[in-house]
Amino acid sequence: MTSNTDPIAELAFDHAPLGLAVLDHRIIRRCNRQFATTFGTEVGALLNRPIADFYPSTEDYNRIGEVLRLSDARHSLYHDERIMKREDGQLFWCRVCGRSLTRDDPFKTGVWAFSDLSSERPVVALSAREREVAILTARGLSAKEIGRQLDLSYRTVETHRARLLEKFEARKLPELVAKLSGMPL
Repeated sequence: MTSNTDPIAELAFDHAPLGLAVLDHRIIRRCNRQFATTFGTEVGALLNRPIADFYPSTEDYNRIGEVLRLSDARHSLYHDERIMKREDGQLFWCRVCGRSLTRDDPFKTGVWAFSDLSSERPVVALSAREREVAILTARGLSAKEIGRQLDLSYRTVETHRARLLEKFEARKLPELVAKLSGMPL
């Protein structure tokens, strides 16, 4: 930050109990200590790196990018829960919340908060498509709604859900949703 920055504000940013990052065109320009801890490295090792380095796949990175291009996401607070990747490659669930500071260019400058959910929600090995179905299921979408959003048939969505039930050791859909969302059973 510049020399005329309020030292209290800088102290609050650097020591916040939540991972904070300022992104410029999806490049990490500034982050705090908790952000570095969450992603398993030091602050200096994160600066000027693409946030794409911390997504499980290029497909996940591109999918979130497309969501952020939508007008609703550009004009308000955006939040979701997703799988991210630590510096060592370990996958973990993360709650992400942020907003663009530039309405006409959602990637120009944004402020983002990242919360590690790994103590509440273990990562289960999922394919990219299973991950998409799991995320939309946790948001409460029906199989038909998920099918429309992902351009899949209802039966294909149900097949993915059946695999998710098995992988998460859930007997019924409400139990799966509870496990996906980290709610106590």
